[in-house]
Amino acid sequence: MSETTRAMRADAARTVRTILEAAERVLSRNPAASMEQIAEAAGVARTTVHRRFASREALVDAMAAWATRRFAEAVDSANPDTTPPLVALYQVTASVLRVKLDWGFAMSLALSSDPEVARVHADVRERCDRLFSRAQATGVLRADVDPGWARQVYYALIHEAAQSRDGDPDALAARVVDTLLRGVGTGQGL
Repeated sequence: MSETTRAMRADAARTVRTILEAAERVLSRNPAASMEQIAEAAGVARTTVHRRFASREALVDAMAAWATRRFAEAVDSANPDTTPPLVALYQVTASVLRVKLDWGFAMSLALSSDPEVARVHADVRERCDRLFSRAQATGVLRADVDPGWARQVYYALIHEAAQSRDGDPDALAARVVDTLLRGVGTGQGL
């Protein structure tokens, strides 16, 4: 492959990323925004957006796939299968929150019909279940807690933290993990 071809491919990849990032910004503010509005926000011609994405639906599907890859990379970066469970839980939470805060519109499309998006989410769920089982085995989670239920609560906490859109992902992650592991009650009156 020639240097010119490599440079053209790198330029095309940058253009696609610019369009995806602009689409996230625009569509998160106005889900009905047009391709023209997205092109304007990306600083490219409308024809450039249409050349890269045949339709608005294709663009939205590409956003969901892009965000899902970032989501999987966020989980992978914490090495949840080998890092001590408490550390992995915090690192996964902070990394996932960064993606959810940056790609909120696209992440809301996680139930996309794209089989690759569904596969990635199923893989992440399996990894989370393994992490929660390890956390239980090491005493991070109580022995009497159903790890599947704990995962569902954890997902809900992450979702709510991402919806708040305020705060630093690390601080939000600390709040999520603290709430998951210690709850919000005093335990009195039980």
